[in-house]
Amino acid sequence: MNKYITIIAIAMLAASCGIYKPYARPEVAVDNLYGEEYNTSDTTSIADVEWREFFTDDKLQRLIDQGLDNNTDVESAYWRVKEAEATLKSARLAFLPSFSLNPNGGVSSFDQSAGAWSYSVPLSASWQIDIFGGLNNAKRRAKALYAQSMEYRQAVRTQLISTVATYYYTLLLLDGQYEATRLTAESLIASAETMRAMMQAGMTNQAGVSQMEAAAYAAEASLYDIKQQIREVENSLCSLLGDTPHAIERTTLAEQHLPETLLTGVPVRMLSNRPDVRIAEYSLMQAYYSTAAARSALYPTLTLGGLVGWTNNAGAVVTNPASILLSATASLVAPIFNANKARSQVRIAEAQQQEALLSFRQSLLNAGGEVNDALTQVQTARAKRGLREKQVAALRAAAENTALLMQYGSTTYLEVLTAQQELLAGLISEMSDRYDEISGVVNLYTALGGGRESDEAAAASLEAADEHAKDRKRAARHMEQGSKR
Repeated sequence: MNKYITIIAIAMLAASCGIYKPYARPEVAVDNLYGEEYNTSDTTSIADVEWREFFTDDKLQRLIDQGLDNNTDVESAYWRVKEAEATLKSARLAFLPSFSLNPNGGVSSFDQSAGAWSYSVPLSASWQIDIFGGLNNAKRRAKALYAQSMEYRQAVRTQLISTVATYYYTLLLLDGQYEATRLTAESLIASAETMRAMMQAGMTNQAGVSQMEAAAYAAEASLYDIKQQIREVENSLCSLLGDTPHAIERTTLAEQHLPETLLTGVPVRMLSNRPDVRIAEYSLMQAYYSTAAARSALYPTLTLGGLVGWTNNAGAVVTNPASILLSATASLVAPIFNANKARSQVRIAEAQQQEALLSFRQSLLNAGGEVNDALTQVQTARAKRGLREKQVAALRAAAENTALLMQYGSTTYLEVLTAQQELLAGLISEMSDRYDEISGVVNLYTALGGGRESDEAAAASLEAADEHAKDRKRAARHMEQGSKR
């Protein structure tokens, strides 16, 4: 019998070796992840630059700080971290024995005799011995969940920084469009006045004057559309900052300075920089340990128990005073009839693990595509910069020359009007190209995983958030007590 027990035990231990192995990252292809044209061996990346050094505009920095302090998504991410922290603590405490106090009592009477009181005050203990790694895998899964929640917080933080910057630069673009449209409207009004004077001198007619005035009115009307867009963007930005609608203090698009040299670093850095990629890998890690935990359910569980206490009920006779209760138990539970169900759970966990693996690999491909898109956007905008400057210079000269020629009657009002409208379109296109360049740089910074906090900074931020939450709880209690009084 001992020989058979030994053989069975060795076989079970050999079969369960897989449930003890820690997670190891699977092989993932990162070669040419950014595209062949952007392949590099330089390990330096703009993602390593702290966001304050990347966004140097003081007014933008203050907005980002306000968003990090007040944004509701950032606060929700903090509570998600606290939830995962509590889950991890619960998984660690599962290794310790559990204790419970179960006092009970009652009265009984036989054949109309006087009632006899009986009671017992037992303190019981139960301790599951983690033979086949069920508790250990649950703890590892909880660790992965906690790490994932931290990465989620990083992802929210990075996205917030990027979105605040995008809104800010959009406002600068709209400011530029408003100013260009305003100057064009003033120029058209001046041209209309000139043409009216020329009409009185018999050099033109009322149709030309009316056409020029209509163009000026259209330009002035479009200023209100731009104002509405500015207010809508300001309101969206205020909501993101956790603030009520108000005007946003800002500089100009021409004053913005972002890095000219865009270093992407080697693609493998994605695995440590991009929060969403790390989130996908932690999901894979959780699925791995869930599979291991499902496998451990195929094997026996050993639970030790004990009881100590007092009772005055000794068998069928109620005695007084009380006597001491002592007991110790051990149970070994092995699945027999529910083994198929347990194996089905293993197959489910394995399928979920494969899904998580595919999601992890796809997250890398998506990240590489975003980097390629951002680089292409920046390079395209920069390639058009010189050509656009020449175009605007030519259009400005054409507008000035046609205005002078009209005064001497050698050109028509249509040429003047066309020149003014083309100049406005050129100015707006030039500003749009600059905005596309800046937006592409911001997108690249985000796509590479920029804006990450160091582990020390993240710990300090969480500690500060803890104090902030405690202060709000204390303030809420004071308000509640004041309302009761």
